[in-house]
Amino acid sequence: MIEDLTYWLSYITNGKHLTWYASFQFTVYAALLGGALAVVFGLTGATLKNSRFFVLRLIGSIYSSIVRGVPDVLFFLFFPLAFEQGVEWLVATQVCSPEAIAAQTALWPPCRDANWFLGTTEYLLLASVSLGLVYGAFATNVIHGAMRAVPAGQLEAARAYGMSASQVLWRVHIRQMWVYALPGLSNVWMLIIKATSLLSLLQIADIVLWADRLGAPNFLPAVGLVHDDWRWRYYLVLFVFYILVTWLSERAFEAIMRRAGRGILSEVPA
Repeated sequence: MIEDLTYWLSYITNGKHLTWYASFQFTVYAALLGGALAVVFGLTGATLKNSRFFVLRLIGSIYSSIVRGVPDVLFFLFFPLAFEQGVEWLVATQVCSPEAIAAQTALWPPCRDANWFLGTTEYLLLASVSLGLVYGAFATNVIHGAMRAVPAGQLEAARAYGMSASQVLWRVHIRQMWVYALPGLSNVWMLIIKATSLLSLLQIADIVLWADRLGAPNFLPAVGLVHDDWRWRYYLVLFVFYILVTWLSERAFEAIMRRAGRGILSEVPA
């Protein structure tokens, strides 16, 4: 019994498993930064859709309509690659000489000096921006609807008290908008959490990629087959992790909604 416990303890604390545990931070970072950016893009998109100017309303509508219609995976792959190659093209216009371009054998980048070597940090930032852009489009519709739900009489009362347009927007309109937007934004947040399982598509050694590697049949020439296909066990750990994150998120949003609705509208569900 003790020998078994010692074996399993040493197994789950070997170097590869410690790396797997450390990779959970990538999922958390991507979710938090992607969620914050989704709110920023959502507020921007909703403000554009509420604008008095037709061109701005059109930009906000196109953003929320087109981005929501594109599959998440496609956008998740497209944006980082397009941004990376766009940066390399821009750098190439500054550093690549005609001789260096002629000596380049690969199709891309235009010359060797323009090559942008992306690490985990850069890919993580690009992935977070992608999450923000995609789910910011969903947040745009949520916030847009919430802004329209704020009673017009309260905005008129604020103007009657002499508030400027910006004061009405930030102190009354957006302040009260959160009460209506938070239930929808909680759903957007859940979608962002689920989408973090796609980080491995951007060459990030995240929790899903490590679970697949560690659970795959393991064979060592010295000892033979260490274990057969154990991927379901590692995926089960991920199931528990995502369920735990979902439970914590629901509790957090309930607390935020109670606080945001305090003293504003008692009929809004907490």
